[in-house]
Amino acid sequence: MDDEAVVRSLTRVGAPPLLPELRLHLADEPFAAWEAVAGGRDDVPPPFWAFPWAGGQALGRYVLDHPEAVAGRRVLDLASGSGMVAICAALAGAGRVTACDVDPLAAAAVRLNAALNGARVDVRREDVLASPGPVAADVILAGDVCYDPDLAEAMTAFLRAQRRFGVDVLVGDPHRPYLPKGLTVLARYDVPGTGRLEERAVTPASVLSF
Repeated sequence: MDDEAVVRSLTRVGAPPLLPELRLHLADEPFAAWEAVAGGRDDVPPPFWAFPWAGGQALGRYVLDHPEAVAGRRVLDLASGSGMVAICAALAGAGRVTACDVDPLAAAAVRLNAALNGARVDVRREDVLASPGPVAADVILAGDVCYDPDLAEAMTAFLRAQRRFGVDVLVGDPHRPYLPKGLTVLARYDVPGTGRLEERAVTPASVLSF
């Protein structure tokens, strides 16, 4: 079974609660989807691409409601997952959108979801955190990238470096403990329907800038 077939087999098409304009391939149950992807292996990461995480929904909502943040600009959606935020950037009029993720199933999900929404999104499978120089983007969008202490540290160092290179950085996050301090809150949202992922029906999330 190829990667796109795997994505289709584990999901059904639906809309994220905060982004009813979109149509995405979404899984119903987190652990069932993870077990299906892992196939009994311990080294397979969770299918982050299969769910509309709260920080990503907030970031996507912000981009759609504030298209001037991305309009006509080169956008990199970092750790893109489903491509939800990248699609919002494309629909908001970004000049070029690149969705970046290391997971091959995420790349497949982005392609499928972009096609569902008529959005033009380039897909890049690469760990850009190892790149010492500036990325080819005017704006970096990063949703839900601070859920793990080691990853949050690496992400923060990368994003601060890109900001020093002159790249605008927007982060969407439900204020997890590893979110870096000192960011500027641009908008706050109450994201409904997060019980399966966050163990609460509504999750507060913010969009922040470096």
